[in-house]
Amino acid sequence: MSQLAVVILAAGQGTRMRSAQPKVLHPLAGMPMLEHVVGTATTLNPQSVHVVYGHGGEQVQQQLDHLEVNWVLQAEQLGTGHAVEQALPALQSEAMVLVLYGDVPLIQSETLNLLLQAASGSDFALLTVSLDNPTGYGRIVRDPAGNIARIVEQKDASPDELQLNEINTGIMALSAERLRGWISAIENNNAQGEFYLTDIVEMAVNEGVSVQAVNAPSETEVQGINDRIQLATLERVYQRQQAEQLMREGATLIDPARFDLRGQLTTGRDVVIDINAIFEGDVTLEEGVTIGSNCFIRNATIAANTEILPNTVIDSAEIGPDCRVGPFARIRPETRLVGGNHVGNFVEIKKSEVDRGSKVNHLSYVGDSTIGARVNVGAGVITCNYDGANKHRTIIGDDAFIGSDTQLVAPVEVEAGATIGAGSTIVKTAPAGELTLSRAKQLTLKGWKRPQKEKK
Repeated sequence: MSQLAVVILAAGQGTRMRSAQPKVLHPLAGMPMLEHVVGTATTLNPQSVHVVYGHGGEQVQQQLDHLEVNWVLQAEQLGTGHAVEQALPALQSEAMVLVLYGDVPLIQSETLNLLLQAASGSDFALLTVSLDNPTGYGRIVRDPAGNIARIVEQKDASPDELQLNEINTGIMALSAERLRGWISAIENNNAQGEFYLTDIVEMAVNEGVSVQAVNAPSETEVQGINDRIQLATLERVYQRQQAEQLMREGATLIDPARFDLRGQLTTGRDVVIDINAIFEGDVTLEEGVTIGSNCFIRNATIAANTEILPNTVIDSAEIGPDCRVGPFARIRPETRLVGGNHVGNFVEIKKSEVDRGSKVNHLSYVGDSTIGARVNVGAGVITCNYDGANKHRTIIGDDAFIGSDTQLVAPVEVEAGATIGAGSTIVKTAPAGELTLSRAKQLTLKGWKRPQKEKK
């Protein structure tokens, strides 16, 4: 195949979205729909990718400036033919051009490869699909021999043509040299007053070029998004596809309809994911991991045989093997649980390392800390790591015991084997193997009477 140039049309305003945000920036599975299309195009190993932008162009470029594409401005939206024309100066004549759309995010590389193979033998291939209800779409008109003759848009179609159900997806592959000649001949004498890219089909046929049709395997793969209802519909299609792939790889999803993946999820054997779990970024669940209901996990690695109980949040953290975390726990960035750890309900851990076998089971905050092995942190313990200007570190040695309702005022160290009495405020080093506590003297006032309201 000759060198490939991909042109993605993404200049539409998307008025039916009723949004200040350009349509192609609306997220599907947590990523702008245009980024999905660019990602699929990249898998084809093109020499270049050109994105034709218009409405909200600065916003589109700013949000997607990490993409390796050539940005092409369509200052006036005069139709798809006009949009492709803006990219022509950047295309080499010997290239094969693939035209995609920024609001068709579920197109698959396998389908596009079939389209490119068809185009390589004829200079022109068109992706079509047959719909039970083709209303609103351009119809494929074939000659008596069954060859594609032209495409007629809905508003320009005759009553007989409106009965046709094979429609144009707009996705096509063709020679750049031929495209250049046909684009210049497009006219806008139609109901919309626009320059239709589809008009080049009839031009190609008139020149004796055989237009090959490749039928898309599913309607959803080529469905464009024009409003929030269609966006929500394709969101569920995408999530079902991800869920089914994970199940094929050996994971159990209790209900695939209540699962959301907004990134990459890698699972080992016998992973179990309960309902309403959300995964963002790059997440790895090793063999035997169990994820409870209503969990949110982002950019995390969870090692083998760990159980994440319901309603737990894990963000940019590493959870070792054989841990139990939750319910209602929050593990914040730069946290590492080495293994065999218990983190219980309403515990928050941030930027800390917790060594093997240590437990933080109830209502505690651990921040900027290094906790040794086999440490027990009691209920209501707080590491006071912030002095109003700077963060300070707490160090707790192996086999230490931190009594309930203790405040560890950093920078501070609890040495190995030390015991901290409940209710203490620790501001200096607690020596190894000793009991350290700080409490006000307990008093009992004999004969004291509780105040009572006066009787009226």
